[in-house]
Amino acid sequence: MTNTAQAGAHAAPAAGPAVLGWFEPGTADWHAARAAGIGGSEIAAVMGISPYESRFSLWHRKQGLIAPVEESEEMFWGKVHEPAICRRFAQLHPELNISSSPTYAAGDRPWQIANPDRLIVPDHLFDLEPPTAIVEAKTARDEHGWGKAGTDEIPVHYRAQALWYLDVLQVSRCHVAVLIAGSEYREYVVDYDETDALAMREAGAEFMRTVRQHERPDIDGHAATFQTIKALPEGQDDIDIEVSQADRDRYFAALDAAKAADTEKRAAAGVLLDQIGTGRRAVHDRSTVATRTVRDGRTHSLQPARTRSTS
Repeated sequence: MTNTAQAGAHAAPAAGPAVLGWFEPGTADWHAARAAGIGGSEIAAVMGISPYESRFSLWHRKQGLIAPVEESEEMFWGKVHEPAICRRFAQLHPELNISSSPTYAAGDRPWQIANPDRLIVPDHLFDLEPPTAIVEAKTARDEHGWGKAGTDEIPVHYRAQALWYLDVLQVSRCHVAVLIAGSEYREYVVDYDETDALAMREAGAEFMRTVRQHERPDIDGHAATFQTIKALPEGQDDIDIEVSQADRDRYFAALDAAKAADTEKRAAAGVLLDQIGTGRRAVHDRSTVATRTVRDGRTHSLQPARTRSTS
């Protein structure tokens, strides 16, 4: 990391966070406010822990080389359910003053952006009072990655987002309210962790340096990276491009390995299905290994357990 990046990462804000404005998530103004910085939903990509975005794809978005992330069905329904989840949180905590939130930037790190779903403020009569905590609303198809309610056991990319916001707003607690499978409401807490926050701040400062200096990240195996590479060229020239022997051999070896892995996967799944018979689940030591689904009376698929234990 350069000295400039280190200074920007380590420095604690001399003043409170700056308000950039009030923007509807996903709008052009919202994207513009985040274009020159890193938002809470983006820091996980910088850290290499996002299931949706890679450092490579995020870097290209920051360079304006590919379009902003298109709204998926998951993103759409998350946005639709957010107000209801926040209302439920407020109903269950009448002792708290809940308010909407603007978009913030850290006091002396304008590239560190925070857009919390809700703020918990000392007194709703004083809009200028700094928040005492924040609230994030999430939706999930199932409980994978979500631990026991009341703990801090949430998916790692959501934890990174919460810590990012806490670091910007200089508050110590984020309440995470999640609606699982459309009907199960749970709450979790994420408390500020200075060590983790500093690590993300340093990674963010370094990432922004590479954006400014046009240093493209290495290609990795993330699906978002591959989609970015596919999106970059336009048109087709009827020419041959020479590639290195090493890259050729790596590609062929990966194809062979994938074919062998698919064959072994089918064989292993067949062994389990044969043992399950007309049952529903394969279990070991009281833990689910895989679940058999049925359609029209016949086996449709074998779904692996989300959480795997090999102990």
